[in-house]
Amino acid sequence: MTRPQLAHDVRIVDTTLRDGSHAMAHRFTETQVRDTVRALDAAGVEVIEVTHGDGLGGSSFNYGFSRTDEMQLIAAAREEARRAKIAVLLVPGIGTVEDLRRARDHGADMVRVATHCTEADVSPQHFAAARDLGMETAGFLMMAHRTPPEDLAKQARIMVDAGCQAPYCTDSAGALLLHEARARFEALVAEVGDEAWVGYHGHQNLSFGVANSVIAQEVGVRYIDGSLCALGAGSGNSPTEVLAAVFDRLGVDTGLDVMGLLHAAEDVVRPYLTRWPKMDRNAIVQGWAGVYSSFLLHAEAVAERYKVSAHEILERCGELGLVGGQEDMIIDVAIELAAER
Repeated sequence: MTRPQLAHDVRIVDTTLRDGSHAMAHRFTETQVRDTVRALDAAGVEVIEVTHGDGLGGSSFNYGFSRTDEMQLIAAAREEARRAKIAVLLVPGIGTVEDLRRARDHGADMVRVATHCTEADVSPQHFAAARDLGMETAGFLMMAHRTPPEDLAKQARIMVDAGCQAPYCTDSAGALLLHEARARFEALVAEVGDEAWVGYHGHQNLSFGVANSVIAQEVGVRYIDGSLCALGAGSGNSPTEVLAAVFDRLGVDTGLDVMGLLHAAEDVVRPYLTRWPKMDRNAIVQGWAGVYSSFLLHAEAVAERYKVSAHEILERCGELGLVGGQEDMIIDVAIELAAER
């Protein structure tokens, strides 16, 4: 599978309607999805991601139930998009190949298969299924700060050999400092840059999402993620509207209408926000301690139940090295902290 042709210097992928699902407690309505997709599509965004925050099949007791079935939201997004592709996230072990087939039937054009940064070997069957379905593919190497650049590149190689067209350095905790991010970008581009595009997905927990996106573009990364109003897990993602403005100032062609994205952020997304992601104590602790960004709301809910501090829970999760998929362990951490008092 060859990498797709790109029309611009950078392809901005908007994940408001997927990563933003975490901040919305997975309560998106069909109307919100339709309005957001129309605005993003009109502003020139080429790829719009739509699923539960934890991907296909994520609506569950462990991760949080969706207000609206994700297949209904995918179909609605497909109906509204005139030019943009509709992408879905799939985490092996949460979503299945059958979920992927259903998503394709409801209008998904692209899948982003997400694994922990050292576990790319669980992804080949999902890339194979995506190829059989004629879908574009990308691969998320999550919690990228948890493995050295050379090892991350080896994991990207596994994905590309399995049919991934764009492996990502995914900073799930918003923990990568500037030099750490650059080293990982350079390693991935050196390993697979002649065969696949390289992507970057950043979070703002330490305020480096946009800065690292600029570094990414400078060293050859061509897929860069953002979310309107930074809507996403933790302190949110790199804001799509800020990325568009910054790259425009730098003379980097994204094909995006900056004012159109500012309209989408201010007039479409901001009115329905139930929580505006911010760099508060809890979110900063996530970046500092290297904790998966989607743990935030889970930790805050458990903290209230067990009368302990959310930031202490998150710090302990970092000490234990918990990763995505271990959200149930947050309760154990809270119980231990409560017992220590």
